[in-house]
Order: sequence, then structure tokens, then C-alpha cells
Amino acid sequence: MGKYAAKEQARTQAAKRNRDNKTGQQAGARRRILIWLSFMVIFMGWALFTFISQQSQISEKSAELAKKKVEQDNTENSKKQLMYEVNRLKDPEYIGQLARKNYGMYLPGETPIYTEGTKP
Repeated sequence: MGKYAAKEQARTQAAKRNRDNKTGQQAGARRRILIWLSFMVIFMGWALFTFISQQSQISEKSAELAKKKVEQDNTENSKKQLMYEVNRLKDPEYIGQLARKNYGMYLPGETPIYTEGTKP
């Protein structure tokens, strides 16, 4: 084997090693990309699950809040009605009307008038 043949053989072997190295490097790069993509898919799945879970909790809480607001409005209306009744009960004329209507009580000298639809 000649001097030039040995150099040629060394060059071909070096080229072959470089190709093998590049193939190995490409395989490593592919592996890293695959691992990174796997991680990203898992992370995005977790993020999507968390987002959907929180959205359902928010909708439940919103419905509960709306229900509580309606209940509060009803309670406020009831309170206003009761305060109105309390203020009316402080009026002696209204108490007299209730006494006449519900208990048949009249002031002295007052003559009750009955109609057919009223009870004596």
C-alpha cells in the first residue's frame, strides 16, 4: 500500500467517523426535541385541565352569588315591609282601625254600622 493510498484510506475512515458522529448527534438532537415536546404536551395538558376546572368552579360560584343576591333582595324587601308595618303600628288611628276590624272594639259613643257582607 502506497503512501497516497494510506492517506486516502485514513481520509475515508475519518469521513466515515464524522458521518457516524453526525448521525449520533442528530439522534441526540431528535431525542432532546422529543423529550422537550413530551414535557410541553404534559404541561399543556395539565394547564388545560386546571383552566377547565377553575372555569367550572367560577361558574358554580357565580350561580351561587346570583342566588344569594336574589335572596338578599327578598330579605331587604321583607325588612322594608316590616319597617312600614312597625311605623303604622305606632299610629293610634291605625291601631283603632285594627281593633274595630279584627276585634269588634269601638270607641264609646261610636255606633257601628253593619251591612249584609259584614259580621256583627
